[in-house]
Amino acid sequence: MNITLITVLAGIIVFWSVLYALYGKREETEEGLAVDMFIAMWRTKRLLGFIDGMARKARKLWKVYGDIGIVVGFGGMSYVFYMLFKTAMSALRTKGAAQGVQLVIPGVTIPLWYGLIALIVVMVVHELSHGVVARADGLPLKSVGLVLLAVIPGAFVEPDEEELQKARLRTRLRVYGAGSMANIVTALLTLMIINLAVSPLLQPAGIAVSGVLENGPAYGVLHKGDVIVAMDGQSIKDLTQFIQFMNGTKPGQELTLTVLRNGEKLNVRLKLGAHPQDPRRGYIGIYPAQNVASKVGHKGIVLPLFFTLYWIYMLNLGIGLMNLFPLVPLDGGRMLDDVLKEYLPKSVANPLRYFTIGTGLALLALNLWPALVNLIR
Repeated sequence: MNITLITVLAGIIVFWSVLYALYGKREETEEGLAVDMFIAMWRTKRLLGFIDGMARKARKLWKVYGDIGIVVGFGGMSYVFYMLFKTAMSALRTKGAAQGVQLVIPGVTIPLWYGLIALIVVMVVHELSHGVVARADGLPLKSVGLVLLAVIPGAFVEPDEEELQKARLRTRLRVYGAGSMANIVTALLTLMIINLAVSPLLQPAGIAVSGVLENGPAYGVLHKGDVIVAMDGQSIKDLTQFIQFMNGTKPGQELTLTVLRNGEKLNVRLKLGAHPQDPRRGYIGIYPAQNVASKVGHKGIVLPLFFTLYWIYMLNLGIGLMNLFPLVPLDGGRMLDDVLKEYLPKSVANPLRYFTIGTGLALLALNLWPALVNLIR
């Protein structure tokens, strides 16, 4: 099993054991810190006035925003269901070799600090949007606060669930869809900033090896952190060139890769395997990522800014869409659940709900299977 993973898990268990021993016996209140194993929540009412102010200033605008969120929500729900079904079938065909859903674990599957910053942004915009749309529709909020789930920090807005369930369907759907709507909007705005303000300062500089598949052709030859700058003497600067080159290769073919490793350039020989999704194509067995360099110097500022914005974009888009998957307690599941209960009799709605839950769990399991196998290795 992965030694780094074991060390991280041991540290998490020790941290939560100490925190639970110090604060876990306290009763949960509307304000203050409440700790259970692997989840800590700090509640306050102080920011409710700020959310009220935002909702009051543009109540009609927030309602329109919520309505758009309903449309985006059901559209995203269909898209996510289709993509998970497609990748699940691919995972079955390739016996887990094809990539499915990737786990988001800062410091393990994504960069630690960039990942943490991006996750905080994801949670804040998501929950703030829930709260503002709820207040714009006149629904009361109980508290706001911060949450730590295992190692993932975030924020939350806690509506009055009884009042929410009494509200009309359109209001409930607005509130449910608002969170993912905010994530998708944040992702699009971040992408605009990257393309218009940051990307002009950067240039492609090879293919970064962000991971090596165990028992794959590159295992023991390439290392995580290597940067491929040429293949068989052909310069490789970006992912498009890398993909085009690999599409022209065949299993068993030997390549000479020019690699930057710890600032040193070296050539390594690699024999390609068969691609899991197309046995006629060559396969390296790495997780490729675009490596970039600054055109204007100041790489200590330009590159961290780029990677921070990149992960804010990636996680807001990915988590925002996954939250629309039709499985309770995700927002997409709650949207579909409420629509079924509103328009169909129980004799029809309940079997459909159970079918959706069963299908959703099966698709998630099949999509997580490759990620879990690679993580354990």
